[in-house]
Amino acid sequence: MTEQMQKIADEMVDAGFTGVELRLHDDTGDRSWRAGLSEVDGNAEPPPNGHVRIGSNTKTFVAVAVLRLVADGLVELDGAVDDHLPGFGLDRRITVRMLLQHTSGLFNHTGEYYEDGTVAPGILWQGKEFVESRFQVHRPEDLVRFALSKPVRFEPGADWSYANTNYVVARLLLERVTGRPIDEVMRKLVLGPLGLADTSVPTGRAIAEPHAHAYYRYVDAGEEKTVDVTGIDPSWISSGGDMISTTADLGTFIRAVVRGELLPAPLLAEMLQPHSKVPYGLGVFVQETGSGRVISHNGGAIGHGALMYATADGCKTLTAALNYVDDADLSLAEAFQAVTKNLVGEVFG
Repeated sequence: MTEQMQKIADEMVDAGFTGVELRLHDDTGDRSWRAGLSEVDGNAEPPPNGHVRIGSNTKTFVAVAVLRLVADGLVELDGAVDDHLPGFGLDRRITVRMLLQHTSGLFNHTGEYYEDGTVAPGILWQGKEFVESRFQVHRPEDLVRFALSKPVRFEPGADWSYANTNYVVARLLLERVTGRPIDEVMRKLVLGPLGLADTSVPTGRAIAEPHAHAYYRYVDAGEEKTVDVTGIDPSWISSGGDMISTTADLGTFIRAVVRGELLPAPLLAEMLQPHSKVPYGLGVFVQETGSGRVISHNGGAIGHGALMYATADGCKTLTAALNYVDDADLSLAEAFQAVTKNLVGEVFG
């Protein structure tokens, strides 16, 4: 396994990623493999257990926090979100479950991509203009109001469509119910109980050392430019993908989730029940593999990315941190899908 995991890490770099760290935890212990570079113009590998922006893995953390409020009787899973956030004019049919499972029909504030290939633009998050405004601060309330100004994707509960807006609303729900800012909420409900000292909701543009560097490439007046975007204000994505963690913390977190250390058994069962159209539960993908069910989420965050997988019993976890050169064409998307498929096949059969 050691040689094969190193080979996969090397192949990920060959596919175009700048650097990668893979971490596998199973009955033999905890092992990690690194390949590539921490900086495009350097010669050092990515740091061991370095901090990384985890993108949409954030959604799993947020979902768990919301479900802990459900467990405490402060929120009803099938209750109207509007009961807690009356100032937005949300459709009364939208429930907390619909937010967590992406069935609310709310417009995706980062843009809608339709089956026929058409795109409905969202807020600015790509290209030269985004790079130049990457330190701009966005209020989550404004992101939600922007989304609500757009046509809904479908009637609440009628379909499934991935929308970052759902988790921005979930953030506002957490803050309203607890009376605390989201970073304090996450520390109290998730990070603190598990001792995840290297995981955080950022309150600014910095990312703690050590970390590999993230990059963004764009063309300006016919000239290609590559910019270090490791420091960035992630409020444009908010709780749809703004958190920072490490491969070790991600492994600890997903193991705790599937083992029921954070949620009572009935709520964990709800979380792991996939939708009929797409195998997505409440903040997690639920995948059937040759060796059984695997619970996962992945995420990209403008030059940083993270992978998070666990068997249903938590006996085996796979996590990864990636750094790369991003661009408006999402050039590495196809390679990302290919290497993750290969990786999951190797580890989970």
